[in-house]
Amino acid sequence: MHLAYPAVLSALLFCTGLYGVLARRNAILVLMSVELMLNAVNLNLVAFDVWLSRTARETLHSGQALTLFTIAIAAAEIGIGLAIVLAVYRNRGTSDIDKLRDTAEGPETAGPDTEGPGTSAAEKAEATA
Repeated sequence: MHLAYPAVLSALLFCTGLYGVLARRNAILVLMSVELMLNAVNLNLVAFDVWLSRTARETLHSGQALTLFTIAIAAAEIGIGLAIVLAVYRNRGTSDIDKLRDTAEGPETAGPDTEGPGTSAAEKAEATA
């Protein structure tokens, strides 16, 4: 098989995953898109390993070994990612990335007219009176 076919398929998979990371708002769909991108890289690694093994007599199959390492890292990443998404969903009630980004920014900085985190009880009482 010619090298162009898996390379084109890998490029399409990677672009689909990149679009999913940039356009999706749901954290689980973003994690799935990252997995698509990693699988595109794995396809490239194996395709180029097979292509290079045809030209060299003694080959180490380093592309396939690196693919196994990437699969192990991807499995750990998806496990930790899903655990984080579930914990955030339990605490905040949503897995929408835009809403999580808004709540992560916290309150605005306190000016002289507003109450800040260091405001004492006496100052709060004076401000309400």
